[in-house]
Amino acid sequence: MAKPMTKTQLVAALAEEMGADKKTATAALDAVTNIITREVAAGGSVTLPGVGKISCRERPERMVRNPATGEQFKKPSDKVVKMTIAKALKDSVNG
Repeated sequence: MAKPMTKTQLVAALAEEMGADKKTATAALDAVTNIITREVAAGGSVTLPGVGKISCRERPERMVRNPATGEQFKKPSDKVVKMTIAKALKDSVNG
């Protein structure tokens, strides 16, 4: 399995793809990240065409177990971030 791309590598690839310098690519990546974070934190969702959809969903209160002690307790409801991968990306990986 290949190593995951680091932010520095992503910025360099983005700068090359855009034909811009790394400072501009970093600003663009940070702007996209901030927009996604703000929208998902507010309960919305963001669709990245060709990549997928990032959304926030609520998990209900539930019983969980501490694996170390075996003790069961009630975990309050919380929110989780979920990403649904686009069919186009799945097809390009598998095809």
